[in-house]
Amino acid sequence: MAHYTGPKARINRRLGVDVYDSSGASRAARLRPFKPGMHPWRRRKLTPYGQALMEKQALRHYYGLNERQLRRFFDRAKGMSGDNGANLLALCERRIDNIVWRAGFCKTRAQARQSVAHGHFRVNGKRYKAPSALVKAEDVITVIDKEKLRTIYTGRLEDSDREAADFLATQKDELTCTVLRLPDREDSTLPVDINQVVEFLSR
Repeated sequence: MAHYTGPKARINRRLGVDVYDSSGASRAARLRPFKPGMHPWRRRKLTPYGQALMEKQALRHYYGLNERQLRRFFDRAKGMSGDNGANLLALCERRIDNIVWRAGFCKTRAQARQSVAHGHFRVNGKRYKAPSALVKAEDVITVIDKEKLRTIYTGRLEDSDREAADFLATQKDELTCTVLRLPDREDSTLPVDINQVVEFLSR
């Protein structure tokens, strides 16, 4: 399975953080602020291994990665100079679907993933349909030149109350987004202990 398609509120409740940002999932998690399953208050305290597993799962669900993709990103992060955890987060932030979401073109990450998969965006003039593809510094992402799509994304940008990430420059009139620089660890909005994730993946 390429990505999780089950009940998203259940994952938010299990992990204790809104890794799925749809209004329905967030609202359901607020209405039932406890772990899913029978007798949620009787659960034992997590072991260090269990806590590291939860952190890893939060990262996976937040960025829409399956286990193989996460391992591939981690292997690539280890081959880069610098801190492995920071490199891993930076690679996740560079995914096209994440860039589209951070730029304000879509309301949720799931919506961004679907939009990219349907070929609604071009990177430097080339049409991309792989949400996991990575952008580079100075790449320019644009909405394809179709009147209906341009109307949709213009409306989304106007309705968005989320500020674009510091490493992006969004031109609402032109429906373009420029990657000013590569993202770093501080640019990630996920409250995850990345050191625990690195330790888990290094086992």
